[in-house]
Amino acid sequence: MGKHLELGEIEGCSLFFLPFTQYEENSPASSPRDVLFGDIFELPLVPRSPSPTWWPTTAFSRLCVIHGNLAVVLIISGNLSFLNWLTIVPSIACFDDTCLGFLFSSKEGCVKDQVLKIQAKEAAGQRLPLRYGCYVRKVVNVSFGLLITYLSIPVVLNLLNSRQVMNTSFNPLRIVNTYGAFGSITKERTEIIFQGTSSLDPNDPMAVWEEYEFKCKPGDLKRRPCLITPYHYRLDWLMWFAAFQTYEQNEWIIHLAGKLLANEEAALSLIAFNPFEGKAPPRWIRGEHFRYKFSQPGGKHASEGKWWIRKRIGPYFPPVNLQGLQKFYEARDWPYPKQN
Repeated sequence: MGKHLELGEIEGCSLFFLPFTQYEENSPASSPRDVLFGDIFELPLVPRSPSPTWWPTTAFSRLCVIHGNLAVVLIISGNLSFLNWLTIVPSIACFDDTCLGFLFSSKEGCVKDQVLKIQAKEAAGQRLPLRYGCYVRKVVNVSFGLLITYLSIPVVLNLLNSRQVMNTSFNPLRIVNTYGAFGSITKERTEIIFQGTSSLDPNDPMAVWEEYEFKCKPGDLKRRPCLITPYHYRLDWLMWFAAFQTYEQNEWIIHLAGKLLANEEAALSLIAFNPFEGKAPPRWIRGEHFRYKFSQPGGKHASEGKWWIRKRIGPYFPPVNLQGLQKFYEARDWPYPKQN
């Protein structure tokens, strides 16, 4: 859990889970605490006998409740909460008529009334004649089932392969595909830190560089991991991807730097802290590359109020100024930022 939250694209989590997060991060990798941590919070989701009145009676419906509650736990505790919201939707199909009956009207002639009458006749031993459409539907269902089974063969073989391919379609119709949020995950967290200065010479060792703070991604070592659910900060998310690539592969980083140099309101609205607010815009902006990890509870850094420990890797992109970026913008047909 700790590594998931430390290395994930946005380390959002609730205050309730933060102590466990840091404890997990500093536990030995071979320890089964991650599994135990999940089990502790999942066990209350499984009711004991006798079952309460709200608890579904069928196995599928029970699985739906367990799955939905597990997704809620993940939404509360981690990032990518929008994916967990999506996983709750298909599980609703596991609920039977008894669970979902309250959604339908009980008036005479309505769907619920018709279903209750059919069930009453079946309970009385009356066999209702099957309509022609029922046979057609059965044939179609079986045909689709066989088709999906056949098309799933390469998908299953890929799943069992030690070099499985992620996010791939195995047929032209794209009916059956493989999906994986992450085929692999990085073993360390790196971050791009934007810094600005009012110095005339960016290479002056006396130049004072001040850091911009984003709304959620790590920056200030003393800022706790943010609570983002159910929202998602897209810029912070993209910054995470850019951090383990180069700025040449992410030209939008330089585009953003130009907007910050101009103090554009639209760009600054995506930033949590602008060190040049109420002052003249910075003359230069640079990107610094850092490696981040959680501080150890009870350790020196934690006693100083630091949630994070960081180590400088090197420059991410060199110092740039607004005038020097003019040709860069023109070559890409981007509107040149107007300084505010």
